[in-house]
Amino acid sequence: MSGGSSNEIQTFEDFVNVHGVLLAASGIPQSLYRLLFEKLSNETFDGGEFFQIEPVEEVEGRQRRLVLTSEFMNKESNVFLVDHAWTFRISDAYKQLQEVPGLAERMASLICVDIDLDGEAEDACNVSAAEMVEREFCKVKEGGADAVKWLELDGLDIDDSVLVSLDLPSKFPNLIALSLCDNKLKNVEVVAKQISQLKHLRALWLNNNTVIENGDCIYTVILESCSHLEIYNSGFTSNYGKWALGFCGSIYGKENPGSDGQTSLPFQSLKSLDLSNRRIHNLINKAFSPAELPCLSHLNVRGNPLDENSVHDLLELLRGFCNLQSLEVDIPGPLGDSAVDILESLPRLALLNGVNASKILESEKSVVDSMLQPRLPEWTAGEPLVDRVINAMWLYLMTYRLADEEKIDETSVWYVMDELGSALRHSDEPNFRVSPFLYMPEGKLASAVSYSILWPIANVQRGDECTRDYLFGIGEDKQRSARLTAWFHTPQNYFIKEYEKLRLNLQSKKFQPPPVLSSTTKSVYRNDGNPLHVYTDIPHVEEFLTRPEFVLTSEPKDADIIWTCTQVDEEMKAAAGLTDQQFINQFPFEACLVMKHHLADTVQKAHGSPEWLQPTYNLETQLTQLIGDYYIRERDNCNNLWILKPWNMARTIDTTVTGNLCAIIRLMETGPKVCQKYIEHPALFRGKKFDLRYIVLVRCINPLEIFLADIFWVRLANNAYSLDDHSLFEYETHFTVMNYRGRLNNMSASDFVKEFEKEHHVKWLEIHSRVKQMIRSVFESAAAVHPEMHSPTSRAMYGVDVMLDSHFQPKLLEVTYCPDCGRACKYDTEAVVGNGEIVKGSEFFNYVFGCLFLNETAHVSPL
Repeated sequence: MSGGSSNEIQTFEDFVNVHGVLLAASGIPQSLYRLLFEKLSNETFDGGEFFQIEPVEEVEGRQRRLVLTSEFMNKESNVFLVDHAWTFRISDAYKQLQEVPGLAERMASLICVDIDLDGEAEDACNVSAAEMVEREFCKVKEGGADAVKWLELDGLDIDDSVLVSLDLPSKFPNLIALSLCDNKLKNVEVVAKQISQLKHLRALWLNNNTVIENGDCIYTVILESCSHLEIYNSGFTSNYGKWALGFCGSIYGKENPGSDGQTSLPFQSLKSLDLSNRRIHNLINKAFSPAELPCLSHLNVRGNPLDENSVHDLLELLRGFCNLQSLEVDIPGPLGDSAVDILESLPRLALLNGVNASKILESEKSVVDSMLQPRLPEWTAGEPLVDRVINAMWLYLMTYRLADEEKIDETSVWYVMDELGSALRHSDEPNFRVSPFLYMPEGKLASAVSYSILWPIANVQRGDECTRDYLFGIGEDKQRSARLTAWFHTPQNYFIKEYEKLRLNLQSKKFQPPPVLSSTTKSVYRNDGNPLHVYTDIPHVEEFLTRPEFVLTSEPKDADIIWTCTQVDEEMKAAAGLTDQQFINQFPFEACLVMKHHLADTVQKAHGSPEWLQPTYNLETQLTQLIGDYYIRERDNCNNLWILKPWNMARTIDTTVTGNLCAIIRLMETGPKVCQKYIEHPALFRGKKFDLRYIVLVRCINPLEIFLADIFWVRLANNAYSLDDHSLFEYETHFTVMNYRGRLNNMSASDFVKEFEKEHHVKWLEIHSRVKQMIRSVFESAAAVHPEMHSPTSRAMYGVDVMLDSHFQPKLLEVTYCPDCGRACKYDTEAVVGNGEIVKGSEFFNYVFGCLFLNETAHVSPL
């Protein structure tokens, strides 16, 4: 957003002059400018006279909609001010919700989060697990073992010892369904021993217990003992049959758990069956057959891999259901990639994914869906109100970035519209549009008040729902369908398949490193003994480059060496009078290393997915694959924490750590980013995160000649490391760059290494060897994938940032052009490698220039 003059706004002409750029950017029709000015000047919020907010009945009040109450509203006939109920920066969100009185409660009400849940959870917690089990056991004493077949013990702080003390197998020997969600069960052997004694068990839920993080281990043990188990953690087991199908068809449940002697009569009349997201691999099952379900007319099998069945066999099975009229399935998916092909194979279908079959055949569309199901605010019992708001707010947030004539703000502003604005639901064919707008009554940014502006873009009648396009202006060329995943449940199988394609492609890469050749570059120092002229705009070079072989010049065109932090392109060369004979501290196409999305692409093209590069996605082109990876990790109960980094920002600006998929997608709105799997278990130093900055000197790309400076420095976080959700908002816990914000704790590399070796009982030289090999591999990738980097008149210095995981394996963070070497110049440092000499800070750039231009190797090591 751009500011204007400093004159106070008094007339309509003043308003247009000052806000001209903003008005044009907002998309508001010129015919509404005057009405907008009048409403802004008078702070007129008259939406209540035209609209009404209603709960959406089919989702039990967890969503609202906006309905027109006036008789008629023509396209572009009116404009409305929408206030902002909460404006903030992401890093401040948690703190504000905690500290601003009433804010969390208002936001919870506005975004349809249940405020009363705390009270409910408190009431539930007042009843202990032992008391609840005793109540149920009284029913067994009175009515026999069959009196309790369904037991729910969720969120009762049951740990392993409590589970044993409850003695469920002896008290409830005929249990058919047991739910132990949201407890504190950890030990596989203890839990498996108790559950395995429940021989009649058909359904078991252990969701949100640490014990299931062991993956298939506990599942395998339980399934071997509980041969009747059909549902495990909401998914179907390989043993599934009538009971699981009956549960999904609402035949079996708490009120009617079922029994072995039950007749199949309910199945004969079952018309609708929802089997979505049940992790079904094999649909061909004697219980799921036309003979058992002759009346089945609606079937939903979305979200299941069905990978043990061929397309042909699945279609053959479904053709047998003579009354099947409506089918919901992932497209592309287990029945193929084309809706038309599916309908031609199943000609009795009237509806496919909610869309009329005749319309699909007429349009010949391959992928169809009537309406994606909305994501709704979700929470667990006892979850604090602030946490519920943080998780749900991404369904409602909007964003803008502030700027004036001099500079753009480095972090974006997010906001929640008031009740009226937040009630606008999404439509691909909306009848309203919303745009943020900064009104500057005094003509300057300091006086700005933020609103959202709402106006009709189609004719609307009384009773019509008023909608907006959440992704206005974003088409499929910008991954629209994938981005809708932030608000809607999109077909998981499609994303998972796209991820699998990428994974297989990366795994197929086999990199053959080139041989390490002896140096071919020569010193550029003149035979006549005259010094080399250096032009630089970097203060540390001006101050500390003191060798007699180099002399500074203020004229770039007169220099032999250009050492600059500015990008040198053809336009700059022409403007400054530079020639191709001058040495420049940049390599052509070095963006393949120093821009984060290009760095990942370069490494992946060469190495695929090496251990030292975390899974990384360019969100501008690989959002689909990222979503697939996210879903697989979610399915397998793996850690799903990610870090989002702008392509080309430094100092962790606009960098976010989150495990919320909606947040990942919405954060794309603040600029191009990479999304990288967060290193959730890093090596720690004194309980805190750290990373290492290495300095790499590059003389030549072909053949590759690179050197590692003998000094490196460690960057320390200020707070103890934690994976607690609240800590993700603490900069000084998860980030280590404190030069620009936070307290900077400087520590010499040698002191760090000595203490680190002692703390972790490791040999630093072994770690250093792995780091060197990784850095060499990074630059080999660039040389192989981008041979156009080679230039005989390029010499450069790069910063390579490295983190160690908990197994002390190096992980590449980023490569930085023209790194800040203030610490290198300020402190004399004892070299950790080599002979342990003292590297004088004042001599740092003398060593750098000596290596790059005089072919010296003092205080550097060839890689």
